Amino acid sequence: MHSPVQPGSMIAGLGTAVPDRILTNFDLEKMVETSDQWIRERSGIERRHILGADENNSDLAAAAAKRALDEAGLKPEDVECIVLATITQEHPFPATACLVQAKLGATHAAAFDLSAACSGFLYALQLGDSLIRSAAYRNVLVIGSEALSRVTDWQNRSTCVLFGDGAGAAVLVPSDGKRGILSTYAKSDGRLAELLWIPAGGTARPASRETVDQRLHFIQMEGREVFKHAVRTMTDAVKKAVKLARLEFTDIDWLIPHQANIRIIEAIAERVHIPRERIVVNLQEYGNTSSASIPLAMDEARRDGRIQPGHKCLLVAFGGGFTWASSVVVL
Repeated sequence: MHSPVQPGSMIAGLGTAVPDRILTNFDLEKMVETSDQWIRERSGIERRHILGADENNSDLAAAAAKRALDEAGLKPEDVECIVLATITQEHPFPATACLVQAKLGATHAAAFDLSAACSGFLYALQLGDSLIRSAAYRNVLVIGSEALSRVTDWQNRSTCVLFGDGAGAAVLVPSDGKRGILSTYAKSDGRLAELLWIPAGGTARPASRETVDQRLHFIQMEGREVFKHAVRTMTDAVKKAVKLARLEFTDIDWLIPHQANIRIIEAIAERVHIPRERIVVNLQEYGNTSSASIPLAMDEARRDGRIQPGHKCLLVAFGGGFTWASSVVVL
């Protein structure tokens, strides 16, 4: 076993939030031509949580953040920086992070959004870790929060079965030397952007009758191509994160992957020889929540006792952009 690198920051508090409303596979059978068996066999998903009409992304993000701050022993006015990873901003501007700041009462914090799709939480974790290491801030509130139901085409059976809403937050502070972020890694390839994207709604194709009629404001995905690139890049990313942490795969207690598709998760695990019993999977309950999926899985496994203090967790994600990222964290 190699000696791990010295962490600069650690996660002092975790918190999550999901809507109360649940949409099951059986509910989807009544909406599009699909079946519970078809969805479970191809994705592993059984249900997902969906925002109500009077709920928004910032509500989920603020609820998750409040729980993380409570665990870290911080008050909202103690927060110095908020980094919100999301692709479902409530408005073109201001940043949804600013809305979260207001709901929390974090009056002394800088706040901004970060867009890296499903890799967003790990991108934000890398940035937050860097900000702590540089001593720019004494604490950083990192949030991954999505309202994907608002950009899901509920008439498209190949995509509407996949996505759910949720939020996860982590409070980063300087490491105590025992816990911390041992490594971070992030990459992207914009040449493949149109394989997973929302074509309209930005300055390239502003909203118009034509874009609405053509349903261009919803997620579009070339599933087979995304699967192929996700497996390849996430496999590479976990290898990079373990190497940067100066560890071996046998040192890793838990693999916590982005919860997109059970087949992708199984393919990665097979390639790096991590057994199923050391992988955290909860996509059956939440579906693909994009930037929220890793903190949701990490917090759930910690609360149910699977993840114990001192466990080394290998986090990895892949998303539209394309983007991919990984990290080794000692909780």
